[in-house]
Amino acid sequence: VGVRYFERDKAMTKHCKVYMDYFNYGEQDFIPCEVCGAKALDIHHITGRGKDNIDNLIAVCRKCLRAAHGLEKTFLSKDVLFAIHRNNL
Repeated sequence: VGVRYFERDKAMTKHCKVYMDYFNYGEQDFIPCEVCGAKALDIHHITGRGKDNIDNLIAVCRKCLRAAHGLEKTFLSKDVLFAIHRNNL
């Protein structure tokens, strides 16, 4: 299973397309979590939905997504996610 970018109509969501186009990823490519390097399962909006530009999008695995939402022992704040993402741009 690749990055979650299919909606009900099976079309790639805009934010996933922006991310994949920027990094030149194909639908079947391995996309690493920008935080830990594991397989990314989501393209996450760092500051919430609505801003679909590359500066606000980060690929994350399930564990790091949970940490970004405060559901793990280690919390990944927006500032930390921005800093990690800026190093990957």
